[in-house]
Amino acid sequence: MWIPTEHEKYGVVIASFRGTVPYGLSLEIGDTVQILEKCDGWYRGFALKNPNIKGIFPSSYVHLKNACVKNKGQFEMVIPTEDSVITEMTSTLRDWGTMWKQLYVRNEGDLFHRLWHIMNEILDLRRQVLVGHLTHDRMKDVKRHITARLDWGNEQLGLDLVPRKEYAMVDPEDISITELYRLMEHRHRKKDTPVQASSHHLFVQMKSLMCSNLGEELEVIFSLFDSKENRPISERFFLRLNRNGLPKAPDKPERHCSLFVDLGSSELRKDIYITVHIIRIGRMGAGEKKNACSVQYRRPFGCAVLSIADLLTGETKDDLILKVYMCNTESEWYQIHENIIKKLNARYNLTGSNAGLAVSLQLLHGDIEQIRREYSSVFSHGVSITRKLGFSNIIMPGEMRNDLYITIERGEFEKGGKSVARNVEVTMFIVDSSGQTLKDFISFGSGEPPASEYHSFVLYHNNSPRWSELLKLPIPVDKFRGAHIRFEFRHCSTKEKGEKKLFGFSFVPLMQEDGRTLPDGTHELIVHKCEENTNLQDTTRYLKLPFSKGIFLGNNNQAMKATKESFCITSFLCSTKLTQNGDMLDLLKWRTHPDKITGCLSKLKEIDGSEIVKFLQDTLDTLFGILDENSQKYGSKVFDSLVHIINLLQDSKFHHFKPVMDTYIESHFAGALAYRDLIKVLKWYVDRITEAERQEHIQEVLKAQEYIFKYIVQSRRLFSLATGGQNEEEFRCCIQELLMSVRFFLSQESKGSGALSQSQAVFLSSFPAVYSELLKLFDVREVANLVQDTLGSLPTILHVDDSLQAIKLQCIGKTVESQLYTNPDSRYILLPVVLHHLHIHLQEQKDLIMCARILSNVFCLIKKNSSEKSVLEEIDVIVASLLDILLRTILEITSRPQPSSSAMRFQFQDVTGEFVACLLSLLRQMTDRHYQQLLDSFNTKEELRDFLLQIFTVFRILIRPEMFPKDWTVMRLVANNVIITTVLYLSDALRKNFLNENFDYKIWDSYFYLAVIFINQLCLQLEMFTPSKKKKVLEKYGDMRVTMGCEIFSMWQNLGEHKLHFIPALIGPFLEVTLIPQPDLRNVMIPIFHDMMDWEQRRSGNFKQVEAKLIDKLDSLMSEGKGDETYRELFNSILLKKIERETWRESGVSLIATVTRLMERLLDYRDCMKMGEVDGKKIGCTVSLLNFYKTELNKEEMYIRYIHKLYDLHLKAQNFTEAAYTLLLYDELLEWSDRPLREFLTYPMQTEWQRKEHLHLTIIQNFDRGKCWENGIILCRKIAEQYESYYDYRNLSKMRMMEASLYDKIMDQQRLEPEFFRVGFYGKKFPFFLRNKEFVCRGHDYERLEAFQQRMLNEFPHAIAMQHANQPDETIFQAEAQYLQIYAVTPIPESQEVLQREGVPDNIKSFYKVNHIWKFRYDRPFHKGTKDKENEFKSLWVERTSLYLVQSLPGISRWFEVEKREVVEMSPLENAIEVLENKNQQLKTLISQCQTRQMQNINPLTMCLNGVIDAAVNGGVSRYQEAFFVKEYILSHPEDGEKIARLRELMLEQAQILEFGLAVHEKFVPQDMRPLHKKLVDQFFVMKSSLGIQEFSACMQASPVHFPNGSPRVCRNSAPASVSPDGTRVIPRRSPLSYPAVNRYSSSSLSSQASAEVSNITGQSESSDEVFNMQPSPSTSSLSSTHSASPNVTSSAPSSARASPLLSDKHKHSRENSCLSPRERPCSAIYPTPVEPSQRMLFNHIGDGALPRSDPNLSAPEKAVNPTPSSWSLDSGKEAKNMSDSGKLISPPVPPRPTQTASPARHTTSVSPSPAGRSPLKGSVQSFTPSPVEYHSPGLISNSPVLSGSYSSGISSLSRCSTSETSGFENQVNEQSAPLPVPVPVPVPVPVPSYGGEEPVRKESKTPPPYSVYERTLRRPVPLPHSLSIPVTSEPPALPPKPLAARSSHLENGARRTDPGPRPRPLPRKVSQL
Repeated sequence: MWIPTEHEKYGVVIASFRGTVPYGLSLEIGDTVQILEKCDGWYRGFALKNPNIKGIFPSSYVHLKNACVKNKGQFEMVIPTEDSVITEMTSTLRDWGTMWKQLYVRNEGDLFHRLWHIMNEILDLRRQVLVGHLTHDRMKDVKRHITARLDWGNEQLGLDLVPRKEYAMVDPEDISITELYRLMEHRHRKKDTPVQASSHHLFVQMKSLMCSNLGEELEVIFSLFDSKENRPISERFFLRLNRNGLPKAPDKPERHCSLFVDLGSSELRKDIYITVHIIRIGRMGAGEKKNACSVQYRRPFGCAVLSIADLLTGETKDDLILKVYMCNTESEWYQIHENIIKKLNARYNLTGSNAGLAVSLQLLHGDIEQIRREYSSVFSHGVSITRKLGFSNIIMPGEMRNDLYITIERGEFEKGGKSVARNVEVTMFIVDSSGQTLKDFISFGSGEPPASEYHSFVLYHNNSPRWSELLKLPIPVDKFRGAHIRFEFRHCSTKEKGEKKLFGFSFVPLMQEDGRTLPDGTHELIVHKCEENTNLQDTTRYLKLPFSKGIFLGNNNQAMKATKESFCITSFLCSTKLTQNGDMLDLLKWRTHPDKITGCLSKLKEIDGSEIVKFLQDTLDTLFGILDENSQKYGSKVFDSLVHIINLLQDSKFHHFKPVMDTYIESHFAGALAYRDLIKVLKWYVDRITEAERQEHIQEVLKAQEYIFKYIVQSRRLFSLATGGQNEEEFRCCIQELLMSVRFFLSQESKGSGALSQSQAVFLSSFPAVYSELLKLFDVREVANLVQDTLGSLPTILHVDDSLQAIKLQCIGKTVESQLYTNPDSRYILLPVVLHHLHIHLQEQKDLIMCARILSNVFCLIKKNSSEKSVLEEIDVIVASLLDILLRTILEITSRPQPSSSAMRFQFQDVTGEFVACLLSLLRQMTDRHYQQLLDSFNTKEELRDFLLQIFTVFRILIRPEMFPKDWTVMRLVANNVIITTVLYLSDALRKNFLNENFDYKIWDSYFYLAVIFINQLCLQLEMFTPSKKKKVLEKYGDMRVTMGCEIFSMWQNLGEHKLHFIPALIGPFLEVTLIPQPDLRNVMIPIFHDMMDWEQRRSGNFKQVEAKLIDKLDSLMSEGKGDETYRELFNSILLKKIERETWRESGVSLIATVTRLMERLLDYRDCMKMGEVDGKKIGCTVSLLNFYKTELNKEEMYIRYIHKLYDLHLKAQNFTEAAYTLLLYDELLEWSDRPLREFLTYPMQTEWQRKEHLHLTIIQNFDRGKCWENGIILCRKIAEQYESYYDYRNLSKMRMMEASLYDKIMDQQRLEPEFFRVGFYGKKFPFFLRNKEFVCRGHDYERLEAFQQRMLNEFPHAIAMQHANQPDETIFQAEAQYLQIYAVTPIPESQEVLQREGVPDNIKSFYKVNHIWKFRYDRPFHKGTKDKENEFKSLWVERTSLYLVQSLPGISRWFEVEKREVVEMSPLENAIEVLENKNQQLKTLISQCQTRQMQNINPLTMCLNGVIDAAVNGGVSRYQEAFFVKEYILSHPEDGEKIARLRELMLEQAQILEFGLAVHEKFVPQDMRPLHKKLVDQFFVMKSSLGIQEFSACMQASPVHFPNGSPRVCRNSAPASVSPDGTRVIPRRSPLSYPAVNRYSSSSLSSQASAEVSNITGQSESSDEVFNMQPSPSTSSLSSTHSASPNVTSSAPSSARASPLLSDKHKHSRENSCLSPRERPCSAIYPTPVEPSQRMLFNHIGDGALPRSDPNLSAPEKAVNPTPSSWSLDSGKEAKNMSDSGKLISPPVPPRPTQTASPARHTTSVSPSPAGRSPLKGSVQSFTPSPVEYHSPGLISNSPVLSGSYSSGISSLSRCSTSETSGFENQVNEQSAPLPVPVPVPVPVPVPSYGGEEPVRKESKTPPPYSVYERTLRRPVPLPHSLSIPVTSEPPALPPKPLAARSSHLENGARRTDPGPRPRPLPRKVSQL
């Protein structure tokens, strides 16, 4: 049975449990679990990381931990009772673990590794704490380390600052907010400014002396030397080394390790040096023989120096090797370290042995106790302590020290009868008063035990030796008196015996007869000579002798004269018991000279302060002893002396001696009666204050009042203890009287001079220190009343001295901080006085820092939830007194500008923060009763209104992000909790007082504004928190956003009709709230929009304002990252549900739909913008949004903003053409006017004209960079017109030059033609603007299909590429995936005029081929019916798909959506016709290029001829004959008669072209290719015979015929070089020239396999430049070849339309050939038809080829057709131009169809003929339909590569030589033309029908022509392509502009030229439509 657990509540999983049992809970090792129930070894509970999942687990898998339970029951909360630091560590490490892995992912390696080390360190420290074996101090230390590392990690990871108290986290609910603020501030400051240690220590460890030839023992002496003051600053560290250079006592670390202690920060500078002196112990000379002398001497060896600054760079523990130097002369030894420091290289050099001293040095920081803890191992092993010279900074009572420092300086000695100087050694002894030598009181340094005698080192042969050796003599005080130091001088012989002969001595007493010690300083001692064997043990023999040359000179003149020798020492005493000051000694011995007491007390002020503090206890004992002796006589003097000593301790130099006095008062003071005299004298001084002129001494007294009261109180306590509390009342009266005097003096105002106010200030500064003393004797209330009366007597007038006001406030502050104020009883008494003074200062806005500190202290004492009556009363008082002024103060200081200096700024922030914390503390303490009292206290509604406005404004300030540092989340949450609680109280007041007739818009608006910014705070967005942090916040505060949201909704509902005041103002703020991803909040707030719509509908009958505001705000808010797809759905569903029953439902639904659609686009836009690089998705999304704003919302400003965003994207992606088109959208919105425009985006304030000019120039620049120069020219012209109209010729000139440069670029620079790709985006996972739509995309330069596909897959990495071109079905559309369908498409130019016009350079044509394209085409071959394996052409159909875009490419995007698609099927016959037309056109182009020498070599023509002829021989065109010319097909397809005739005609035409081509080829073929040419000729005749064509030669004349090219520059105004007699030319009804090649790749083989179908879909295009560079190969020269060119759906060139734009469908056939002149008509040798004589007369004889001709049978409207020079003029290849000498016209033979006459265009020798009209005279063959277009929808005009391979015509297998109008090869065709001889067939007359003028004429303005590219179905009319236009005299296109030559106005032979009909000048598209 499961039983609820009582004690087993919390545990840690110690082994992973998989939870495989029923109801099992899966657990990982380390998880913490909360246990709910238990049963037979099993627990039931949940893991704290996922509390929602509960289950069972074995009890053995869990280690139980102690925990306490809060809220027992269903919602109980278990808190482990472990140390709070451990709890914090555990939770923090868990949070860090997740973030630590993210650091690795983000490649932040440095922080990743540092954090890893810190985490390991924390885990180690955690282990130490958990073990629990640490001492209290060590535990504290470990916790300090842990918290320091936790804070560091939190800061590095951007986590919150944790408030701590004694290393433990504090709960903000358990302390006051002011205290919380201080803790946060303290940790923040600590983080910013690490505290510098004031005390430092140098650890020295001697390792060894490395030297090659030691062999002797050494002494090494370390000390610290100040090179600035040129003196040592520390004692010496002395150690001995053995003969190997290692420490002699390695087992005793204190002998070779030392700590130089108590170095101040001022001593860590570069001129402090560590000096090392090395003395060797051995023979006199280092190189002497070993047996020379057995006596050991101390001799100089070397010196090393290191600056302490070298150690400051880092705490290195590595050994240092110090170089050891030796002086050049021994006499310099005493200052060798100075010479090394000063780098006087001449005086020293490296020791001969090149020695190096290995030492370890380390600087340690902190006080000595801290160092002992942190480096316990050092101290436990042993280390000697080396002190600074003299006293430390503080001397504690009881510290005994009596050290005399003696420095052996120098000596002056005589030779003593020797020829050389002496080797002097000094020996020192300390001799006591009895003549005995004191043992072990001579210290050479720390590290070496003291010795009884000292031997100096010996300088060789030096009578003036200088030693400078420092010794310490720690002689006890009791042995000091009568003792002296004796120095003995000996000469050290270097002879074998090595004797030391005594030759003199000196001595010096340590104390003078009057008790003063030897004064500090240098003493020159007399050297007394003596014999070698003199016995100096009897001190009486020499003590009477003079010892110093400066002393007793008068009495010992004889003795002085006897010696010239001297010896100098320096002494320095460091003693707490002995003094060298006589006055001090006299005072301390006052009892021996009672008569000198007054003088001694007077001289006390003159004694140096250091002497007084040294003997502080003795001095104080003396003073109180004198007071006890005679208080009447000496009371005042002793009081003054006491004041002097007390104030001496106020000095910063002696400030740290205060503890000495405190200790003295507590433990040593014994003056039980002193209080009476002290009170009496003090009162006397206070009473004299107001009268005294000089206040200095009185101020000194007042300054010392703290310690005076301490003496008074201690004295009274001692008296009470001694007497049992006698005279208590008398004492109270004395104190009362004293304080009355004080109150009187405080209440006085300073008149005139400020002396009195200074005295008042001095008293107030020290008065609070008295409280604690009074509390020792009086009751708390008594003291509080005394203090209240005293502080209450202060003058309150405000014009008193400002400094006094500040001091008063400081006094109040100290009072609040004092022990007295902490007691609730005394606090209630003092609080009114404190608040009174605070109110005054806050009102004046003075001393705000002090005010903030006082207020903080006031609130620190009031804990939260303290319901004691006293606390509630205090809050009453504070609210009444300070709430209003506190609000005003916060408003005042936050409205000030922040100071510029960082220090002042910190101070400013501190003050603001403290006031805010005080306000929050006060509000948190207020209860319902307090709020009610506060609201009731306002007399009028105006006062209440002002208060509410004020507090709402302050709350808005508190919510600002800059109010607290960013990591103070704890503080922000507390503040928000207080704010929302207060707002809930105040909202009631708002409802009760300011609704209905008392409605106040301002206060309600302030309320809503506060609520909105409250909800939007960053620190409340729980979604951004870690799970653990979010859980903590929700447990403690709940989701405050929802609470405030409900309050908003409630208040909104209360408004009633007043809601209209807030519509539309609150729409934006409320919308921002609803965008927060909190479901509850959204559900509460979204219905408000319905309410707004309803009220707006009531007011104005619509809700346009609501809609406008919603749309405006949505854009800005969503661009900031707010909102999501869930919100869109929620917004839609909630509002639709709400408006179901409304009368205005329809318009409401419309609004909601609009807003929802906008959200879709904005969300897509935002998601796209998150990506790094610019891609098509970003641009497409921006275009979608831009169009939405324009078309659906009509928001011009947003539209313009997105225009510029799109422009920036294009620039970034270097889409310069698109960028220009984009900016044009804005340009079109502007006019050339002087209307002023405001500053907008990056544009300054300027006129509309200036902005438009700037835009034009920018657009031109972008068109230039995008190589779209034609568009730039148009804009140049526009802006030039403006300059011209303003006569701004300077800019006009520049613009014309720019325009000219653009023309040059068109002609000189190469432009690449981009590929176009159709992309389908299918599936629901695509963004809204792409979903289930198809687009055509303009590829980048050099980008082919594979590269484009890869780019798209990179942009959509989750997309699946579809491998077919079929339209997807509905399952794909609705799939939760992304599908991409990509294939290439062919652009169909809108205008063919420039492309078809002869003589236009390819540089110009290339622009029109790929610009302004609306229509694209894609062909897919397929078989319909049964496929004939013998001849697959019978069933090969083509499905032609035409795509129409919403905008032309290029435009504002590289891709546009497909607006409409049309699919038509081309029959096999139509397909065959198109293939033949294309191949014929290709052949003509190549022949023409070869003719005009435009080809570098003849190979392309060779390959093309070879491919066509060879394929034909092998059964190419015969396949067509088999398929379509058989009887079965003709009978079964009677409607195809004309098409069959057309196919036959094309076959025959191809034969003519091939024959002419072979003639040209023969002329240019190189010699080595002659055999191939011969083969081609032979095969050609075989081909003709297969077609049943008779020999042409019989009917051909040898006379050459001019073969014109389309270039207008050649033979423009002259007749052909050689023409037939009548110059006429007859063309077939359907000229092959009217079908320009449209396929870049044509057929390759009739017999290639049907697999070409697949390749048509995915193949890629190649430029014909590449093709023509190929060499001919067998695989491309035969119809039977299995090689198939790569057919590609993208490779088709634009097809030419095939009819005049002016002819109706009914008459298009009859006009095809009617406009050709006789000389231009091609003849047919196949179907000769004679021309009727009457008709012959219609042909005009051409004497001048430049004259225009006109057909008299044509009406003017019929001739009004756009002139279009032919792109090629191979018609002459089949012309029969027989011209007789008499000029008689002989008609050439033509096929059986009607012919027409035409007038050639001016300046052109040939034109492309238009398709002929249908003839009334039938020939033997059925009439041909001019084009399959007549029976099929447009798009069948041009060929598709899908027909290549086995499905193509069989005319050519050289598909890679096929050309189109977009091919690079053809671009060279039209530049030059030259006459070409051609055989002419025998002419046969052909009847020509007459035409009337009554035929209807098609208007071109509205309906497209029957043969236009889009036919009738397209709304945009397109001009007829040049190759199909009927040539008339009309102006050429405007772009590129050309000069117009004068036209001849007369007509020859009486023929009238009919004026052409009105035809507008065909300008390019307007720029605005580009």
